[in-house]
Amino acid sequence: MSADGPPIVAVTGATGFTGGALARRLIGMGYHVRSMTRRPPSAAERESGIEWIGGSLTDTDAFAQLVEGATACFHIAAMYRSEGAREEFLSANRDSTAALLAESRKAGVARFVYCSSIGVHGDVAETPADENAPFDPRDPYQESKLLAEDLCRDAMMRPGMDVVIIRPCAIYGPGDTRMLKMFRMVQQGRFLFIGSRRPNFHPVYIDDLVDGFLLAMTSDAAPGGTFIIGGKTYLPLRDYVATAANVLNVPAPRRTVPYGLVNLAAHGCELLCAPLGVQPPLHRRRLTFFKHNRAFSIARAEQALGFRPAVGLEEGFRRTVAWYRNEGLLV
Repeated sequence: MSADGPPIVAVTGATGFTGGALARRLIGMGYHVRSMTRRPPSAAERESGIEWIGGSLTDTDAFAQLVEGATACFHIAAMYRSEGAREEFLSANRDSTAALLAESRKAGVARFVYCSSIGVHGDVAETPADENAPFDPRDPYQESKLLAEDLCRDAMMRPGMDVVIIRPCAIYGPGDTRMLKMFRMVQQGRFLFIGSRRPNFHPVYIDDLVDGFLLAMTSDAAPGGTFIIGGKTYLPLRDYVATAANVLNVPAPRRTVPYGLVNLAAHGCELLCAPLGVQPPLHRRRLTFFKHNRAFSIARAEQALGFRPAVGLEEGFRRTVAWYRNEGLLV
């Protein structure tokens, strides 16, 4: 890209849901977006306007090419919920962040935005929790994200490159399939609540999250800050699921099964699947959806960045369900 061309923004994870949505918005705003892929880009990806280079989170030799000439870098990609050893999560999430921070600084990147997770807070004790809530990671993924945050906080103390940490709430919207199983089970009348706890849940619609990322890149108040980006408010998990049922025009689920019983079954499932090298269909970590309190304040992002989430849960679910049906994923 020539020096007089559009500003270059590096985005890791543009083949994924969140990074892809961010990359498309940046391109629409006139930026030149560069990202990595460990496989040949699809036809749609080739036509997206993104400049693709070969590489992955563990292929740190590609990072110099990724950030060359970039004014900003968004580190979105991560090893997420797939099962793996702790060392794999640390390599993909912590070590990649260390390498990308170093290459970005060397390349003269002005602002580095790191995508973390509200999971670093674990099961929050206070409702709502803010960015200063105690850290309590509950699994290797959350631990690796917190360790990567530590690297970013260290980088904030060094001059020459602005660093911002974003902690998204539970992301959803058209293009995402992580909540598809819930929608299918609710529609088919098979959804069960697990355990007697009544935790809160805090979603964020993908377009609102992208707004938060862009503010992290452009706001003068962002450098050196950590910001939780979520929807307008949290709500009880049962109300979250009931909203999905309402959009699907089916009765809201009410049946509950004991947590201990399902947790025991999940443990047995893990033990059976581990020697076979297959993903267990039921895993104890996923049961935290029904147990952990996730209620957060977005006041800091509202006050410092001017963040204003625009899409309510019911409207966001309607858009998501419409996409599922258009893709043939939901009847």
